[in-house]
Order: sequence, then C-alpha cells, then structure tokens
Amino acid sequence: MRRIRALGVALCIAIAPLPVLAVDPPYQAQMERLSEILGSLYMLTPLCGDVTTDWRGQMAELIELDEPDEDRRARLAGAFNAGYEAYARFYRSCTPSAQTAIARLLAEGDTLARDIHQRYAE
Repeated sequence: MRRIRALGVALCIAIAPLPVLAVDPPYQAQMERLSEILGSLYMLTPLCGDVTTDWRGQMAELIELDEPDEDRRARLAGAFNAGYEAYARFYRSCTPSAQTAIARLLAEGDTLARDIHQRYAE
C-alpha cells in the first residue's frame, strides 16, 4: 500500500506543471561578447581622445532592437559592465596597448555584429 501511495505522489509530482524557462536565442553568446566589447570601447576610446561614438548609446540601441526578456537584458548589461571594468582596472591614459586593444575590439565587434545580422536577422 505504501508503494502505491509513493508511486501516486511521485506521479503527481512528475506531471505537475513546471515553470517555463525562457530559451536563449542561438546568438546569445555572441550578443554577450558584443556587449562586453561595447563596454570595453566605452571605457577605452575616450582615453584616446575619441568621443565621437556613444558606445553606451549603441548598447542601449542593441538591447532595444533585440527585445530581450529581463534575464537576458540583465546578462547583456552585465557583460557591458564587465567589459568596462576589465579595462578600467588597467588603463588610466591612452597607451600604445590601449590603442591596439581598441583596434582589436573594433575589428572583433564588427565581425560579430555582421555575423549576427547575416545569420539571424529577419
């Protein structure tokens, strides 16, 4: 009798509705990396005198266009902040390595943005 009750309880638990978890889009990892790059550029480019691009505004536009749920929005913002903080720890002025980092970040960001758009844009 106990086995039947235990089986009944287990069956009820097994068929009970589970909370629905959002599924990340296939490009989520690329979006997080792009967000990190934007945060890095937001920190580095003003050090080297370039104030023409609003990287924070670009990030806000990226989030607006992607229309993520709250969890994904938080992860994208966290990646942006992590990118900023990673370079803020080491750079206080424009150095040759900062300029090299900017060039590499711009190239990687361009490649990522193009790849995401070509693969997943409607």
